[in-house]
Amino acid sequence: MKLKVDQQADALYLTLTEAPASRSEEISPGIIVDYNDQDRVVGIEMLYLSKRAPAVEMRLLFESVPQSG
Repeated sequence: MKLKVDQQADALYLTLTEAPASRSEEISPGIIVDYNDQDRVVGIEMLYLSKRAPAVEMRLLFESVPQSG
């Protein structure tokens, strides 16, 4: 999984897998989901990032949640 923040484009892209996208769908204004040939999500793009998370408040926190057995 990769997370890329493009300040020039004012966007964030989360890559879930290296599989190429075959189609994209805007599921909400400024939220675009990329799908592969098997219709599985391969990436998510969030546009207008500065409006959603102002730079002053923008922090990244990574948290792993243990799997239940």
